[in-house]
Amino acid sequence: MDGRQDRNGRGEKPDAAGAAHPRTIAARALGWIDETTRAVVPPIHVATTFVRDADNQFRSGFHYGRCDNASARHAEAVLCALEGGGETLCFGSGMAAAAALLLSLEAGDHVIAPRVMYWSLRSWMASELPRRGMSVDFVDMSETANIAAALRPGKTRLVWAETPANPLWSLVDIEQAARIAHGAGALLAVDSTVATPLLTRPLDLGADIVMHSASKYLNGHSDVLAGVLTTARKDQFWEKTTAQRTALGAVLGGFEAALLVRGLRTLALRMDAACANARAIAEHFDGHPLVKEVLYPGLASHPQHDLAKRQMCGGFPAMLSIRVAGGERQAIASAAQVRVWTRATSLGGVESLIEHRASVEGPDSPVPGDLLRLSAGVEHAGDLIGDLEQALQKGHAGAG
Repeated sequence: MDGRQDRNGRGEKPDAAGAAHPRTIAARALGWIDETTRAVVPPIHVATTFVRDADNQFRSGFHYGRCDNASARHAEAVLCALEGGGETLCFGSGMAAAAALLLSLEAGDHVIAPRVMYWSLRSWMASELPRRGMSVDFVDMSETANIAAALRPGKTRLVWAETPANPLWSLVDIEQAARIAHGAGALLAVDSTVATPLLTRPLDLGADIVMHSASKYLNGHSDVLAGVLTTARKDQFWEKTTAQRTALGAVLGGFEAALLVRGLRTLALRMDAACANARAIAEHFDGHPLVKEVLYPGLASHPQHDLAKRQMCGGFPAMLSIRVAGGERQAIASAAQVRVWTRATSLGGVESLIEHRASVEGPDSPVPGDLLRLSAGVEHAGDLIGDLEQALQKGHAGAG
């Protein structure tokens, strides 16, 4: 890799990324070859400081590790190609990526965000944005009319959407949301963590910025914290976000970036297996006597199924939730009985995870107490379904 190329590596890779299918882009990681050793896996760059040229310049393109590193640039180039964006930045976590974007706003700016979204970011927005002179309204974005109703002319600067929305898995119509935001002079940023670029490309649908918690599906092995922002175009707001990353020291480290690229190379294979498992689980438990409701946009009974088919052109997600008949007590009792599923926070790894989400989010959460969030992994679908069956049966008996 040659650091003298631009941030997302244009002109230095053998692959014609623009013509390649996203599966090929991810699997080949753009085909970068280490020029020194001819290794098919680029080296991990961990240096924090770099030599100046004789005239005191940094023609290599690198000057200090808090601002940038070559391993992160590789991950950024792959992700930028996957999203079809103008530039990508990698961060030390999804929260760091989202915070850098939001901190690029000015005092007096207004933000619209989903009522149902990643809880930690929602809590951060609610507490921190007002302290910085900004305001935020949380609305049900499954109806885009609610976005339009919340707009404040001359004040709304950013509409933050999450689709599918964690953990109720409602959708936001990205094309409509973009038209509404742009009509008011606002930007649309989309958290597309659950969809990944293989299922949805928000920039193609009119979004200005797409965000991922790369700790989830993009890495896929539950061993990296990383976040990603990709912009449709480089503009003044994007430059402010880039400056925020530098100022906060939020760049992704070299080791983590290399692990992220490693994970990206199997993204398509993992998503195929996990999404197929999620759909099989959803179909099995839809109408089950011990399940009150299955929340999954891949089901024909889901109220936004038609939008899911249109917007998630790569397939349906690997996340779903079930609402357990009998209420919160029975839901918790059922989760306690799993053997194949793992009771843990997070999502997107090769292992299947189950969590009673309301307990995590606390009393102000909009999540029903009877809900169990399921992140389908790549195990055998029959084992996952059978384990949930026995857990629900034992949970029903124990709670009764």
